[in-house]
Amino acid sequence: MAHDSTRFHDDAEGDEATTGNRLSIPSGAHESNRAPFAIERWMVRKLLSLIGHPPLTLELWDGEVITGDHPDNTYQIRLRDPGALYQLLSNPNMAFGDLYSSGRLDVDGDLPDLLTMLYQAADGAREHWPAWIRKLWDSHTPRSTGIDDARSNIHHHYDLGNDFYRLWLDTAEMQYTCAYFEEEGLSLEQAQLAKLEHVCRKLRLQPGQTVVEAGCGWGGLARYMARHYGVRVHAYNISKEQLAYAREEAKRQSLDHLIDYIEDDYRNIEGQYDAFVSVGMLEHVGTSHYDDMADVIHRSLKPDGLALLHSIGRNCPRPMNPWIEKRIFPGAYPPSIGEFMGLCETQSFSVLDVENLRLHYAETLEHWLARYEANEEQVRAYYDDDFVRAWRMYLAGSIAAFRASSLQLFQVVLTHGTNNEVPRNRKHLYQSPAAPEDA
Repeated sequence: MAHDSTRFHDDAEGDEATTGNRLSIPSGAHESNRAPFAIERWMVRKLLSLIGHPPLTLELWDGEVITGDHPDNTYQIRLRDPGALYQLLSNPNMAFGDLYSSGRLDVDGDLPDLLTMLYQAADGAREHWPAWIRKLWDSHTPRSTGIDDARSNIHHHYDLGNDFYRLWLDTAEMQYTCAYFEEEGLSLEQAQLAKLEHVCRKLRLQPGQTVVEAGCGWGGLARYMARHYGVRVHAYNISKEQLAYAREEAKRQSLDHLIDYIEDDYRNIEGQYDAFVSVGMLEHVGTSHYDDMADVIHRSLKPDGLALLHSIGRNCPRPMNPWIEKRIFPGAYPPSIGEFMGLCETQSFSVLDVENLRLHYAETLEHWLARYEANEEQVRAYYDDDFVRAWRMYLAGSIAAFRASSLQLFQVVLTHGTNNEVPRNRKHLYQSPAAPEDA
């Protein structure tokens, strides 16, 4: 595949109005070969105060270091030019990622550790921000997830190229969702297969059943269900790159007679099935379309069928980080657990099981980042240095968000409210290890 190296840059163009022009910038502020103005030193100290006096120092473009009030300044951020300071002050939620990607902001030490510290500090200080700071820093309108926009959103992220994702995802089934580290010491491959088994057990799959999957990624779950449980799967997706890989793999593994990979939107699912499953897609649906998702589950699930939704979420409603939503995952919104349950209430579903795998996702991302960094030169050959740094920031920031509990990972099992053929306990989940001994 020809890699589109302009995609990140195209999105970044024209954003000065959203990051760098909200503050009144003094004459000569963009000249890098000068000492900082007194007002700039004051603004740096004010920024450190607003984010809760974290153990952080800022090194300015001339080498001057400004230290906050924390007694242990473990972390350091370097700003390469005065303009970077004004962008950061105007909207740190958006500017931090852009500045890091372009090399105008750098950090000393472990990036996930630094970002975890910043998330925790800012979350603790947020309630004390004045209203104008909240408005300035939190203003962001995510992209639409309507049926006409969803394909473009998915193309932006998932059609970057299968060879790109192969560099750092697991080699077993190309899983781009949270793995299940049921025991310490599992490899990424073992933990991803354990996740697939965990999902199948929750759905209580039996040979000969039919399953519909909304958002199938590279098709690994569908292949696992067909291979290990003998079910027939209809898997929907709107990413051409992922579907091409999925179909090729199903044919190679002689599973294509059990799996139909369908290029279509989840809203167009037809038929009735014994199980409905969606792993890692609800984040792209948007709360304004939760009624659509509930309607699809309701009409496609047989009266005694089970459904499982697996999604990134939050403890309370809050938009996705604006930089990730704009640069990496357009249209993404992780629901709070209350919003998640609101979807279930729409069609009077019975919620049978809720599990939070937050720390499992942090560990998954740690594996992804290590593999990504080991293959950065290959990524640079596909794209460029800005792209390399942007995706390092995305993976590191995601690790930090799960560590700091800014993000959660919910697995929810539900069924029709009238279904009495439901599990009485969870014994079926834990009678044997989910992870294979070797992978």
